[in-house]
Parts: sequence; structure tokens; C-alpha cells
Amino acid sequence: MGDPFRVRVTVRGYELDTQGHLNQAVYLQYGEHARWECLRAAGIPQDRLLAGGVGPVALEVTLRYLRELRGGDEVDVSCEFRWGEGKTFQIVQDLTRPDGTPVATITGVGGLLDLASRRLVPDPRVRFRQLATDPEPMNL
Repeated sequence: MGDPFRVRVTVRGYELDTQGHLNQAVYLQYGEHARWECLRAAGIPQDRLLAGGVGPVALEVTLRYLRELRGGDEVDVSCEFRWGEGKTFQIVQDLTRPDGTPVATITGVGGLLDLASRRLVPDPRVRFRQLATDPEPMNL
């Protein structure tokens, strides 16, 4: 397993709150963006998921703020899938400045929903592997 997948985001002015720093909800949006980009890098764009009759779901998310971000700041958002047994998996995401300074961490539990039965698939790692053209970004 290599380094986690990463995507760089520049903080935009309209994402700031009245204190002049990144609005708290936008950290979660950055995490979501990195997760979708990770899936895309693995060869699983959203249309491929839908055609396969599945979709990722967030079951639990925890966000820990470490430092503020302000307009124009750049932040690298990682995305590391951690697989175990059963219907769920962990996602660990670190938000860091380009110099490596930690900004926030997002940890979560996810699953893969069968869109027909509306139930979690029994082994999401196997299903993602079937859909992926490049398993490396997702640690498959």
C-alpha cells in the first residue's frame, strides 16, 4: 500500500464564514470531493456506479478541526480506504497545507448500497474491485 490518494483544493472566497475562515461544512465538502476523485482515479466514475446498480453511502463521519483555512489557502485532502470484513469500511482523510501542516482530519464509516434492494452489499471491497479499472487509489 502506497501513499494515500490526494487532491489539492484552493479555498474560495464564497466558502468563508463571517470570521473570515473556511465555513465548517465546507471541510466535509472537500472530503466528499476527494472521495469522488479517488473513485474516479480508480476508474469508477459516478455513471459506472449507477450502471452497476450501487452507490457509496456515508454511515458515520467525524471531523476534527486543527487549524483554520482562509481565502486563497491551498489544502491537500487525502483519501485512504481501509478495508475489513463485513458490509462496511473506513475512510481516513487528512487535510494538510502544502507544507505538511495538519489542518483537519475526517474519519468515517461507509458502505456500498445496492440501489435495487436498498441494502448494503455484503462485501463492498469485492464489488468495488469488480468495478475498478485501477484498484490502487482505493487500496483494493
